[in-house]
Amino acid sequence: MILVTGGAGFIGGNFVLDWLALHDEPVINLDKLTYAGNPETLQSLQGDPRHTLVQGDIGDRELVAQLLTQHQPRAVINFAAESHVDRSIHGPGEFIHTNIVGTYELLEAVRQYWQALNATEKEAFRFLHVSTDEVYGSLAKGDPAFTEQNHIEPNSPYSASKAASDHLVRAWHHTYGLPVLTTNCSNNYGPYHFPEKLIPLMIVNALAGKALPVYGDGQQIRDWLYVKDHCSAIRRVLETGRLGETYNVGGWNEKANLDIVHTVCSLLDELRPRTDGKSYKDQITFVTDRPGHDRRYAIDARKLERELGWKPAETFETGIRKTVQWYLDNPDWVAHVQSGAYRDWVQKQYA
Repeated sequence: MILVTGGAGFIGGNFVLDWLALHDEPVINLDKLTYAGNPETLQSLQGDPRHTLVQGDIGDRELVAQLLTQHQPRAVINFAAESHVDRSIHGPGEFIHTNIVGTYELLEAVRQYWQALNATEKEAFRFLHVSTDEVYGSLAKGDPAFTEQNHIEPNSPYSASKAASDHLVRAWHHTYGLPVLTTNCSNNYGPYHFPEKLIPLMIVNALAGKALPVYGDGQQIRDWLYVKDHCSAIRRVLETGRLGETYNVGGWNEKANLDIVHTVCSLLDELRPRTDGKSYKDQITFVTDRPGHDRRYAIDARKLERELGWKPAETFETGIRKTVQWYLDNPDWVAHVQSGAYRDWVQKQYA
């Protein structure tokens, strides 16, 4: 049994789906089911006795303690986080509450549970904390990619709150001996991505005939990681990672945002052409850059490859084609996310 937090979100949801496709080991899935936590992502697991979805907050120590005591998981994988930079700029308080206070409450509940285990169970237990490359700050064009030795220099309320959570996890290992692992990933993309993020936003807006907003000059560079590759890396770290260590997870795909948008448009031109025969690129609109926008992120994932033998299976070209095709094949999921119908479902389901 494992406990996954934030397992109805984008990365967590993909992780749960992949885990149960590969293992019979059951999953207790704790998710607050805010705007980006979508039970429809997990619809294929309905009626599956291996999956239990619990609506709740990682900051609710009593609830977490109850779940730990009841289900006795051998590992906790923490995906739960507020994760959108733009939202953190307009409302940083939620990010402080969830990413810092919530992580603290979760760590304390897990520590008390772990300390009560017998010696064999203690040794086998793991707490894996999923974080981001944004904690490292921004890189200049010629700078080497982020390694695990880089200074932590966050530049947004989101990345600052995630950096704080990483520090808490590290401290609970060094102070209390909690057996922790941390992963810092680059930009994820793939199925079930909430359409406020760059790639799904471009797909959804393009198909709706809307403008494709690109910040500034569009030359902000990110390393792009297919979400299912990220999930495989987390499984690998959970299985054989060294306790107390941090592992960077990247796709070795540095791309400028504008290049990403052009690639999405070209794929849509091929797979779902506009009725007027024009390119979706005509819908690109440059907008004022966001405050404090980091110029470049890049992940050096060689430690993960060297120590644990992990490499991404997808190139950007194969991953982005799968992603665009998934959105074309799943218009109902997209429509429900945009309409908020899934939130109505949650209210009814958990009334």
